[in-house]
Amino acid sequence: QEQLVESGGGLVQAGGSLRLSCKASGRTFSEYHMGWFRQAPGQQRELVSSITSTGIGTYYEDSVKGRFTISRDNDRNTVYLQMNNFKPEDTDVYYCAGRLPTSGLYDWWGQGTQVTVSS
Repeated sequence: QEQLVESGGGLVQAGGSLRLSCKASGRTFSEYHMGWFRQAPGQQRELVSSITSTGIGTYYEDSVKGRFTISRDNDRNTVYLQMNNFKPEDTDVYYCAGRLPTSGLYDWWGQGTQVTVSS
């Protein structure tokens, strides 16, 4: 079964840290560029960070640069998002997603995990 399963979300205080994990199965994980998205109610889903299939290339949305770090372990079929120095505006549902390098579209999605930052 093709799945992306996120974990690690929860309630955290502003300034705190969490690490999200996304475990993949059913597809060849190492072939996929992976991304972390977030979405607030009534808002569009936005790309927060992404990492290439080899892990060499990364991208960060401006508001998380210097605070979030994406990484992956292709032996464990897992992508991570280390999130530090939380701000209340980081409160969202976080999704991991995958796309093939030849495609511009993410077509492999997890179910999401809630991150709530209290001030």
